[in-house]
Amino acid sequence: MTPRLQDIAEGLGDSAVRLGRTVRFMEVCGTHTVSFYRNGLRALVPDNIRLISGPGCPVCVTAQRHIDAAIELARGPRVLIATYGDMLRVPGRSGSLESSRADGADIRVVTSALTAVDIAAECPERTVVFLAVGFETTAPATAAAVITAERRGLENFAVLMCHKRVVPAMRALLDAGETRLDGFLCPGHVSTIIGAEAYRPIVEVYCKPCVVAGFEPAQMLEGLARLVRQASREEARLENVYQAVVSDAGNAVAQRLMCQVFVKADAPWRALGEISASGLELAPAYRRFDAIERFGIALGEDDDNPACRCGEVIQGLVEPGECPLFANGCTPLSPVGPCMVSSEGTCAAWYKYNGQSAGRAAVRIGGGS
Repeated sequence: MTPRLQDIAEGLGDSAVRLGRTVRFMEVCGTHTVSFYRNGLRALVPDNIRLISGPGCPVCVTAQRHIDAAIELARGPRVLIATYGDMLRVPGRSGSLESSRADGADIRVVTSALTAVDIAAECPERTVVFLAVGFETTAPATAAAVITAERRGLENFAVLMCHKRVVPAMRALLDAGETRLDGFLCPGHVSTIIGAEAYRPIVEVYCKPCVVAGFEPAQMLEGLARLVRQASREEARLENVYQAVVSDAGNAVAQRLMCQVFVKADAPWRALGEISASGLELAPAYRRFDAIERFGIALGEDDDNPACRCGEVIQGLVEPGECPLFANGCTPLSPVGPCMVSSEGTCAAWYKYNGQSAGRAAVRIGGGS
């Protein structure tokens, strides 16, 4: 442990002791969730500081109806699906994209939306549908891909829009009132795009502290220490410990791209239902690239496995170990729900890093043993 990390951990422990009560903070980012486990930081967090994983994994919050739509498209004639790798194994009603590929569907993993555009140029006999999943972090790349396809005259390119917006989901959780939260550790990646000030309504309307933090161990512990400090003073402020990357206003170029290509829209979230203005749709000028409209796909209702508690996990209502399927029929090799599929999924992190026991086994700094 570095001297700086040691100092932050000790300060966090001292603040937790002075706090004298249990507080619950939600990390709204799958990368934060995984980093806490992978770096062993759970062992440094005092027992009265509870970390709750929220709807920060884009794969996990994608509604089943969109998975079903992607599978339906993949099984159609002369259609090629381009997708990020994490989406391949997410189960739908009738299998997954991975099983569809095994049955002969043309499904290709890409690391960039622009790669999907290049594939469309190389395969003019097929319609290439890009599965556009993610928060504001990846949405600008999808917008750039649509603009590029238009400039290149690629009418065989389409997008299945599944992009989500983070702040409306945070508000929906607070409005529901089912998850008791004392503050938010806000995501670093998304914040580079939307800016730290995007969380101002959470602070001013809901009186919940928000701290933007990066993904290095010292950053995450410092973010937690700031939240504990605010809780001990009964304050609700917006703080940013990731100022080297995240500005107050965010990335203006990326925001202009999104405003040009997308419009805000109500969107379905797994387990959370439809959240007002929480999604992005193609603006009228680009609507011809919408795969749902082009192929006349009818989005059905979600029909998730009733035994799977992924929906409650992403709301912070339960921990993975409380799901009867966790490690008991649901594993990374045979996932039942998306939280076990994604590399940023809470269940996958628990399974891989043994988070449930690892966080209690090590000696804690400043927070007892």
